[in-house]
Amino acid sequence: MTDTTLTITNCTAIPLQRVPSLPVNTFRETLLELVNQQQRRVSAFFAMPGADTGQGLELIAVLANDNDHTCDLTRTTIQDEFASLTPECPTFAWFERELAEQYSIAITGHPWLKPIRFQPPMIDGAADPANPPKTIIAGDTDYFTMDGEGTHEVAVGPVHASVIEPGHFRFQCLGEDVYSLEISLGYQHRGVEKMLLGGPDRRTLPMIATVSGDSTIASTTAYAQLCECLAPSLKPSPDALLLRGIAAELERLANHVGDLGALAGDVAYLPTASFCGRLRGEFLNMTAEICGNRFGRNLVRPGGVKFALTPAKAEKIFRWLDQVSKDVDNALNLMFEAATVLDRFENIGPVSKTAALDIGLVGPAARAAGLDCDIRFSHPYACYADTAPARSEASGGDTLARALIRRREITASTKWLKEQLALWKKDNQTTPAATALPALAPDSIAVSLVEAWRGEMCHVAVTDAQGAFRRYKIVDPSFHNWFGLALSMRGEQISHFPICNKSFNLSYCGHDL
Repeated sequence: MTDTTLTITNCTAIPLQRVPSLPVNTFRETLLELVNQQQRRVSAFFAMPGADTGQGLELIAVLANDNDHTCDLTRTTIQDEFASLTPECPTFAWFERELAEQYSIAITGHPWLKPIRFQPPMIDGAADPANPPKTIIAGDTDYFTMDGEGTHEVAVGPVHASVIEPGHFRFQCLGEDVYSLEISLGYQHRGVEKMLLGGPDRRTLPMIATVSGDSTIASTTAYAQLCECLAPSLKPSPDALLLRGIAAELERLANHVGDLGALAGDVAYLPTASFCGRLRGEFLNMTAEICGNRFGRNLVRPGGVKFALTPAKAEKIFRWLDQVSKDVDNALNLMFEAATVLDRFENIGPVSKTAALDIGLVGPAARAAGLDCDIRFSHPYACYADTAPARSEASGGDTLARALIRRREITASTKWLKEQLALWKKDNQTTPAATALPALAPDSIAVSLVEAWRGEMCHVAVTDAQGAFRRYKIVDPSFHNWFGLALSMRGEQISHFPICNKSFNLSYCGHDL
């Protein structure tokens, strides 16, 4: 601990009073120094009302130190104004837009302060009959414009073809070349964080599981770990932790395989597209074999897991995985050996290592740009503290690199899963966790980081004097990465957008909450 920050490890709860509360100017200087000079990453930056009426808003920052496997926490109190950090540190841009929207804070000096979700404020003010609140319409805002001969604007969405979620993309173009892509989201906003206040209760786990359905295991694991460090009596067995890891890697495989198939489809390479569309379902069905649900709902819960993995099921999944992995290799070999596919991927949508670092990119997209960021290794949790798939690397930051990192993670996760399933013995104990939660530690803050298949997912809980959630903050990896997609399109032809978009494959609902 220093005078300005409190250092903790992942999955740790501490009394909130131990987190230094700094003057605003010192708070700003501390954050800028830690991020710009000491290479901390911004995992969460959020606000909550003061404990007593009239105390203003508390700003809390959680900064990840990947080199030391720790997190730095600090906070300050403001009233209704805060000088923007974005001009000096772009990674705060999205967080500050969120703060301004959620709490009507004036973030002075922010270059483009506009809503990211078009949500009502988190704090309900007194109704004024003479001035009824303005109806909030998602997407109803100003956008960048570009003037000049030959310039034009292309608007895509929010309604898209097929069954994908809604999001609006506004391109400023000169001919076929994209000068700027502005992404407007919020059409999937459900108010999850606000509904979580006062919990945990019977609604909490189902809501956490459906924040972003394709990341159910990651989300519920992050939540379970928060509860477990706020209530130490919730101690999962090592085998329960390992089963969570097995489910997480199956979730990673299903999504990576599905996305590579979709990438193949976007360049009209139908053999891989068809094979991977089927093979994704195989991994989902393996998860269903464990818990009865293809997305892993109801498997992870505070204190452990709800379902046991019997040796017979472990053997069945091992043999199943062995066969399916051969089919995956065949399908991906076809694609990565096809010159027509490589020509469409290589040098398309690059994001440089410097840009990725500046905006706080996470997950496979960051690793494809050359950043070394994977929570399984930098902040090991659960079974990953003892065993984890091999690290996967790529470089170049383009669509090909983002595809290659997915393929390498498929290979690493498959190998690790086979090893764990082959070693699963009769004496492994995955006793179902209790359904009732004990009281959580009062007046505390807890941080839980997990590596979802898209990248770092951060959950932060702050409890009140009764141990209920006073604030629950979720930072989905897509929150960090949407601006990365916008950067990848600068200077590209507009026809490359489907390829770049699918190479990131970000979550609308995970961002919108």
